[in-house]
Amino acid sequence: MSRTTDTSHVWGGRFSEPTDAFVQRFTASVGFDQRLAVQDISGSLAHADMLRHVGVLTAAEHRQIVDGMRQVQEEIDRGEFNWSTALEDVHMNIEARLTELIGSTGKKLHTGRSRNDQVATDIRLFLRDAIDTISTALTHLQRGAVSLAEAHADTVMPGFTHLQTAQPVTFGHHVLAWNEMLERDHGRLMDCRARLNQCPLGAAALAGTPYPIDREHTAQALGFDAPTANSLDSVSDRDFAIEFCSFAALLMTHLSRISEELVLWTSAQFDFVRLPDRFCTGSSIMPQKKNPDVPELVRGKVGRVNGNLVALLTLMKSQPLAYNKDNQEDKEPLFDTVDTVIDSLRAFGDMLPAVEPCVDNLREAARRGFSTATDLADYLVRKGMPFRDAHEVVGNAVAHGIDEGLDLAEMDLATLQSFSTTIEQDVYGMLTLEGSVAARNHIGGTAPEQVRAAIDRARALLEQRDTRA
Repeated sequence: MSRTTDTSHVWGGRFSEPTDAFVQRFTASVGFDQRLAVQDISGSLAHADMLRHVGVLTAAEHRQIVDGMRQVQEEIDRGEFNWSTALEDVHMNIEARLTELIGSTGKKLHTGRSRNDQVATDIRLFLRDAIDTISTALTHLQRGAVSLAEAHADTVMPGFTHLQTAQPVTFGHHVLAWNEMLERDHGRLMDCRARLNQCPLGAAALAGTPYPIDREHTAQALGFDAPTANSLDSVSDRDFAIEFCSFAALLMTHLSRISEELVLWTSAQFDFVRLPDRFCTGSSIMPQKKNPDVPELVRGKVGRVNGNLVALLTLMKSQPLAYNKDNQEDKEPLFDTVDTVIDSLRAFGDMLPAVEPCVDNLREAARRGFSTATDLADYLVRKGMPFRDAHEVVGNAVAHGIDEGLDLAEMDLATLQSFSTTIEQDVYGMLTLEGSVAARNHIGGTAPEQVRAAIDRARALLEQRDTRA
């Protein structure tokens, strides 16, 4: 059987006819994986240096490759690089252009590697860079949250369960709850980075290579902690991408929860906070509207991030070892997740410190909902009354307050004593909003003293990141 003379593919020698034009377009990935160009060139330069180190390339050949790759990178940076679908992917496009520039020496670059370990390395390099960018953006957001909490460590607001007024808390305490979510997110992000920081180069197609390579040399040159341990797993593993998307889904879930509260709180029905105009839009028909578009959009974007996680899990669930073409589908969900997270963190990092709490409205809302009822029950228990009896006494007092339009703190002592003679004048220290929050003076509590202590701890953790960086 005659063989095709089509030399547009490096693998064309085995085939007897050219690839169908539609199949060529269908299987090509260069339309999206060209985004890996910087990482592909970095990996190739490290591989070339290793080949020189072990004697596969001469010093002159290595210099040719380095100079040629520099020219390729400059062409890409200037937007002058000609990306070709016929060359399938970012790897073959760059290698083909290198060979055009420096001749046959360019063909030696692929010695001892495969596109399988090449792409696995590129994706890890890309994601490692993205994680570092996200870590910085997340830290910026947390600094903003901590500053907002510090400014309102004493500002009283209602705390909610079931979206019903429960007990008074401080606004600073509430914001620090958001920061706790984000702190866990950062920990997961760093765990992900540690696990992905292994270098697949040298695994080749799936079994390693007979060439005398030095995988530790390449791993060190690229800033990896070590080479990957098993060649089969090296080229087929996408756990690190799934783990990152899992982190992203949780982070976006947390941003969505914060967004939901901001959307509610900016409504006329709550009027708890104000967002600066630059983070909002108006209505095309209703001139009075000020829509909280940024938190609404972030709340919506969690859906696409969750979808990307499910897409990657589904992609990997039935793949036999080692590499399969299915894995070409890993990049678009991963790229989209990275972009969505970075954009969402940027929006929140600028917006959150600019949130303006409506202090008087927050206090009035806490006062209206009998938020100190539990404090009265605790007061009676400390006086010796069984809790269930205290619960009933306070329930009767609340019912009276509803009928009369009075908060517990607004009832005179005689009225309170009509429900229980155990109540004395000192009860009013417990029934005020400030007294209620101040009483929660333990680690994790909402007392302003504890809020400020929590702020100090949060700042110390953020400073440790700066030290490690």
